[in-house]
Amino acid sequence: MKELAGRLTALDPDAGAAVRVIAYFDRLAEHRAGLEALVRGVAVLAGCPARLADAGRRVHLRVETDGRRRETDLPPDPAWPSAALSPDGAPALWLERAGTPSVVDAVILERAAAAIRGVLDRTRGRAPAAPTDDPALVETLLDATAPEQVRLHAARRLGLDPADPATRARAVAPLDGPPRIVNASTRRRPVHPETRAVPDSSAHPDTGSTDAALPPGRVGVGPAVPVLELPGSWAAARTALRFTADGTPHAPGPQVVYADELGGIGLLAELVVPGADPPPDVQALEAAVADAPWMLTTLHAVASTASLRAAAVEVNVHHSTLQDRLGHSESLLGWPVRTPQGRLRLQLALAMRNLRRA
Repeated sequence: MKELAGRLTALDPDAGAAVRVIAYFDRLAEHRAGLEALVRGVAVLAGCPARLADAGRRVHLRVETDGRRRETDLPPDPAWPSAALSPDGAPALWLERAGTPSVVDAVILERAAAAIRGVLDRTRGRAPAAPTDDPALVETLLDATAPEQVRLHAARRLGLDPADPATRARAVAPLDGPPRIVNASTRRRPVHPETRAVPDSSAHPDTGSTDAALPPGRVGVGPAVPVLELPGSWAAARTALRFTADGTPHAPGPQVVYADELGGIGLLAELVVPGADPPPDVQALEAAVADAPWMLTTLHAVASTASLRAAAVEVNVHHSTLQDRLGHSESLLGWPVRTPQGRLRLQLALAMRNLRRA
């Protein structure tokens, strides 16, 4: 694409610029960029403020050419270049400048509108969203670079009172789907690898109600914080997400991980990079897992239960069978897993395996 853009630029500068615009928004769409990132791209590429306003889906975003979000009460000017999000829809994306749009402006609006439509369809479908579920407001509140007044406005629209010192909220990072913000009292735990959790009001100090539910699947949950500190909770939630697993025999482990329960083990996330060469203990673990179909679930049960008898119950084998399995496992791993030190080493190896596969 770069080579094509270069050749076209030599023949027609506008054509070369248009190809670069297409490639830019294709990359954003490929990486599932959010609404603000897309509108920011429009503003920067067009060299003027850009505005997205879809009243039907309660989306209102305005970004300046410096990439910062700045809201305004002034309505869009009908003379501004614009694009609709559907063939028969009203204008919803504007370039805030008068005059006839250039060829490049038209390409920016067309490609951005298509990408924005994809985000809206993915995050909220075709139906209007309630203010408390507005992905644009959630994204604003979780954005540490957004001005404080803008974030305060978003918090109030989401039903959170920043002025109340008792208000606490958690950022939620699902593996699939947009970010969420939930009341700090929400608490859910997976009770079985193939089921979702039930609320447990005794399991966490800030639990008092179950008025908000976590989305299904793998979820990282940030710590409970005051409303304006939610960007930090969001960063922690994304780290917690890396420690989650599918909860299946091929990827056993918790589907929901709370960042404030990780403690020191959370530091592993800074050391283990997805896709990088695995640490030696993870290499040994992968080699052992490849040796027998029961290996991974057995080792996970040993690492996550209170005793070997509990681990035997977890994998539904006799205690003596478990002992035989562990003897074989230890010969492959190269360290014991029935001692406190060996069990800790196994727990760390399993955690690093998840971090690598995140």
